[in-house]
Amino acid sequence: MRKIVFLAVLGGLLSLAGCSSKGPLERLRQELDRYPEYSIILEDMDTQGTFFLDYHHRYKIVRGEAQEGSEDLVYRDEIRDWTKVSREFYEKYSNYLGMAIATKSRDGGVDTSGQPPGYQYVGNQRYGQWRSDSGGRSFWEFYGQYAFFTHIFGSFNRPFYRNDWNTYRQYRGRGQPYFGSNNQFGTNGEYTKNSHRNFFTRRQARQQAAQSRFSQKVRSRVQRSSASGSRSRSGGRGGK
Repeated sequence: MRKIVFLAVLGGLLSLAGCSSKGPLERLRQELDRYPEYSIILEDMDTQGTFFLDYHHRYKIVRGEAQEGSEDLVYRDEIRDWTKVSREFYEKYSNYLGMAIATKSRDGGVDTSGQPPGYQYVGNQRYGQWRSDSGGRSFWEFYGQYAFFTHIFGSFNRPFYRNDWNTYRQYRGRGQPYFGSNNQFGTNGEYTKNSHRNFFTRRQARQQAAQSRFSQKVRSRVQRSSASGSRSRSGGRGGK
């Protein structure tokens, strides 16, 4: 009996260890897998500490939930609490701020290559259609019932043209991240700098604090060196 209890406890511990060893993205994907559609967006990043840093991510989740008796989905979005991540994981996604780092489409396909939020819906006639502007350029327009996508994803601040979409499809086909035709998305993108001001304000404050600490160290060393030199010269005169 004791052996059976011991094996059961050991199995439970191994199961917990297996769960804890999964990365945050894998855990989220496992949690959201029951939904027909989802997007995991890297909403924010932060580091804490001076000499030994802790690394954190914050995710925005957009999921499509099935309705009984209807083919239409109900879309909900939420921003999760901060999650501590490893340094390696933080650095891996350091250029992906504001990007969808994992998406699942209704056909069950999962993409983790990285893309601007909401791009997986462009070109899908279930959600919208291509139209032409006054200059003859083809751009994407969501149907009225999906117009809220522009708000919850926050990535359609200008018309999304078909040429850009074609480029996006090429990147996606190669499994490469797509940061926009002019790299306007992601941590280094102009769109992201406007939509995630808090992140860049914090980063600038950390850089200024680090420069201040460095300058203080330099001044302290110079002062100690000057004081040491003065004592040496003083001692030399006294010995004559």
